Amino acid sequence: MTEKSGKEILKSIDGKTGFSPQILEVLCDLDEDFVKKYGYCNNKLLTDGALPAKTKILMALAVVASKQCESCVMAQMRSAIHNGATKEEIMETLDVISITSGAPAVAACRNALNTLLNKKDGGSSCRAKN
Repeated sequence: MTEKSGKEILKSIDGKTGFSPQILEVLCDLDEDFVKKYGYCNNKLLTDGALPAKTKILMALAVVASKQCESCVMAQMRSAIHNGATKEEIMETLDVISITSGAPAVAACRNALNTLLNKKDGGSSCRAKN
């Protein structure tokens, strides 16, 4: 089996997540060999194994939220939605984030949750009307 190039890895990640992370595109432009390190992520996190990829992505969502990395949370949220995670599954993951990592980790999810909110159809809003 031949080793994939950084560009091939980015293309595969894009196909599995529905987008190519901008940081990886920049890194690939700077040093394509650096992106090869993400081949393991591509082969393990984004691929079904003993656990489905969707489950692993939801786990990753919880981990990056615990680290309070908002751009990482956004990337994992987009990937989770692309991989079929339902609103209910994402909200249960948010419960885990809240219980294990507290309010700061939940706050790191604010922009990503807007992505989820924009995906749902209709419904009432709790936001104050101005």
